[in-house]
Amino acid sequence: MMNKKTIHTSSAQETLALAQRCAQLLKGGEIIFLRGPIGAGKTVFVKGVAGALGLKSSPTSASFSLMKRYQNRKNTLFHIDLFRLSEGEVFNLGFEEMLENEKAIILAEWPDPIAQMMPQDRLEMDFVLQGEDKRKITLCAYGPTSQALAEELCKTNNK
Repeated sequence: MMNKKTIHTSSAQETLALAQRCAQLLKGGEIIFLRGPIGAGKTVFVKGVAGALGLKSSPTSASFSLMKRYQNRKNTLFHIDLFRLSEGEVFNLGFEEMLENEKAIILAEWPDPIAQMMPQDRLEMDFVLQGEDKRKITLCAYGPTSQALAEELCKTNNK
């Protein structure tokens, strides 16, 4: 069952704050798909999550390396960016290892090429630019873990 919710942010700082609240809710094992045009705030969101988790090196757009792993004693974060890749091009990128780590947090930008490989329980976030720095972020939760995460994110975002 899919559950859809919407959050609005008015600045990069508000998108970052949303990411930080999201990070506080993550227990490990979550998968979040991030969609939207270039400049919509996907990488800002990833940076906010990584920073709030205490991961030292700040994620950049992973477009040139496809998958980056950030780790400390408590957390493992995989940042995937599959911009311009097709489903056939993603098979040997190490997703099996990533999925075997049940406590890893997976944030995937441009996720469509791997959608069929991922577990069903995931949160999909669609970032839509609405002029200036305003964004409409639609959350689609598939599965109980993602649904609980979406509910909590919407509780703390009163816009």
